[in-house]
Amino acid sequence: MIIDFHTHVFPNAIAKPTIDFLAAKSGYKPYGDGSVESLVSLMDNGNIDKSVILPVVTKPSQFKKINEFASTLNNTEKIYSFGGIHPADETPFEHLDEIKKMGLYGIKLHPDYQDAFIDDNRYIEIIRYALSIKLAVVTHAGVDDGCQGEPKCTPDRILRMFDAVYKGNIPKQPRIILAHAGGFKMYDEVLKKLCGFPVYFDTAYVMEFTDPDIILSIIREHGADKILFATDSPWSDPKTSVQNLKSLPLSQNELEKIFFKNALTVLAK
Repeated sequence: MIIDFHTHVFPNAIAKPTIDFLAAKSGYKPYGDGSVESLVSLMDNGNIDKSVILPVVTKPSQFKKINEFASTLNNTEKIYSFGGIHPADETPFEHLDEIKKMGLYGIKLHPDYQDAFIDDNRYIEIIRYALSIKLAVVTHAGVDDGCQGEPKCTPDRILRMFDAVYKGNIPKQPRIILAHAGGFKMYDEVLKKLCGFPVYFDTAYVMEFTDPDIILSIIREHGADKILFATDSPWSDPKTSVQNLKSLPLSQNELEKIFFKNALTVLAK
């Protein structure tokens, strides 16, 4: 079984224009058009059984529309879906309760697209409350090539966020996931500061575009029990990402943890 823990889709009416815009902004090559049908085709080609959709709310007014769309996809044959929330949301706790009632599995945050640092108090309150109602939290981490300026979710800021959220009461079972191996293009800092901490890293957009030795070092230092296979589809090819992970010198037990066992633990409600 393979679960892709980090994918993106959009309603058909806006899927292709949105992907074209993001591709031009970031310089990334998309492997699909951003529709659900395109995602399922990529999954089938890569022998992926389930995908986790991670919607990003880029302004508070999008909350209802984005989460209602996410809820229509959730728990369909091949899809689990998270919800999204913006740090400037005026009623974040009420909206987090709505996400929970919708049956969504967690929330996706993107500090760069939402123009707030991950250790901003608004994020702290959102993350703390989300965890209290058993919603998992995924955040973009590290550089985003589509955004200019200072990265807003760096290892140092992540550590400050952890301190503020947990206040020393760090859980044995993490429910926070740092995308892109803990920090896209910030891997030296990830190895020094984040590896070993009770938090998951996903492999979104790293399996095809990062030195395999770096990926292996992060997995070894952090532990295969805290790594989630992910592609960032449509921004990478799932089939190639699967092959690249399988090419690393990992045991069958480690591969099973990364490909699906860890994901099932996070998704358990």
